[in-house]
Amino acid sequence: MQFSLDNQTDYTINLKLLEQIALTVSSKDIELVISHNNYIQDINLQFRQKDLPTDVLSFPYEDMPMMPLGSIVISVDFVNEKAEQYKHTFEEELALLFIHGVLHLVGYDHEIDNGEHRMKEEELIKQFNLPDSLIVREEESK
Repeated sequence: MQFSLDNQTDYTINLKLLEQIALTVSSKDIELVISHNNYIQDINLQFRQKDLPTDVLSFPYEDMPMMPLGSIVISVDFVNEKAEQYKHTFEEELALLFIHGVLHLVGYDHEIDNGEHRMKEEELIKQFNLPDSLIVREEESK
């Protein structure tokens, strides 16, 4: 597995934990883009017709031999905001969003599944000793 990082920010990104998480899900290559809200908002509008920033976007590639698994785009603005709000470290929040994104790359979809995405997310969170997940926080805020 090879990790391709496109860091469009001044933040230092520690890939060690993210690579460990990725390897528990897939052995395929992953592209990770770390950006700010304005960049992810442009992508969100272009591909999802939603003109607002978001925390994480996933773009799975076609499932063919030798093809990368896909691309994940994460906004550091959301990482910082949620880390502060939930009293996590930057690295923990980044890992939570990465888990959420990588599970989308392998076919999980919390918007249409019967809780499988949430269960797999919780399994990985426990395995890597991380705080509450994105899906859990969304459900608690309803």
